[in-house]
Amino acid sequence: MRFDTFLLQIGYKRGEYDCCVYSRTFDDGYIIILMLYIDTLIACRDMSKINELKRMLNSEFDMKDIGAAKKILRMEIKRDQENERLYLSQGKYIEKVLEKFNMVNAKPVSTPLASHFNLSAKKNPTTEVELEKMKKISYASAVGCLIYAWYAKVQILLKL
Repeated sequence: MRFDTFLLQIGYKRGEYDCCVYSRTFDDGYIIILMLYIDTLIACRDMSKINELKRMLNSEFDMKDIGAAKKILRMEIKRDQENERLYLSQGKYIEKVLEKFNMVNAKPVSTPLASHFNLSAKKNPTTEVELEKMKKISYASAVGCLIYAWYAKVQILLKL
């Protein structure tokens, strides 16, 4: 609450889609974005604006600068300073998910299920043996991992 109040007082706006994201547009057109999750991530094309925000935050809060971020929300951050580009990659996370569910050597397809497959409630397990077999398959966990990857990507896109 104190952090939120402070940022709003110094001219930042809270994100419409995520209350942990703050931004400010300066008169010169630069935009600074602050994301407060476990750590604080600050992004801006003008390093002097980042340094000024850090100075203001340090005067109000006990903070430690751990340098340029390499990851956020399990996504790797890669910088191309020459071309002023920032890239986010979920590659390592997706690789871990594939390993977890023994899908590393799976054949890539445009859709995970062919259109001729008909799914219905009649195909649910009915016997104790079928139920026990299904309990060993982590469908909910796999779907959760995929949703996380999708959600993190959507959140970043919404913030940009």
